[in-house]
Amino acid sequence: MPRNMSFSLTTRQVRKRQKTVTRRVGWWFLKPGDVVNAVEKAMGLRKGERIRPICRIRIVSTRKEPLSAITDDDVVREGFGTMPREWFIQMFCKTHGCRSDDAVNRIEFEYL
Repeated sequence: MPRNMSFSLTTRQVRKRQKTVTRRVGWWFLKPGDVVNAVEKAMGLRKGERIRPICRIRIVSTRKEPLSAITDDDVVREGFGTMPREWFIQMFCKTHGCRSDDAVNRIEFEYL
């Protein structure tokens, strides 16, 4: 049974299939070929709330890298268009409680 991966900050981008890369603090167990359920929210659901699926994705590649290594191209692939990479790094650090030099898991995926 595929695991659920939350895309609460980028639900719109995943629905539009604009996002093909995600960065995570964790998910180190993923490997190419794994299938994952992309969902709106997976944790912190309130009483009566249910997991709302978006789609299924297949992992293409994963690699460990410092958050600060993100490229302008990857900001686009993350679903944030022409936003500056510095903006992405600051947003990620704020929402994930990390620093720009922390190692994150860069996960490339394709839609099924």
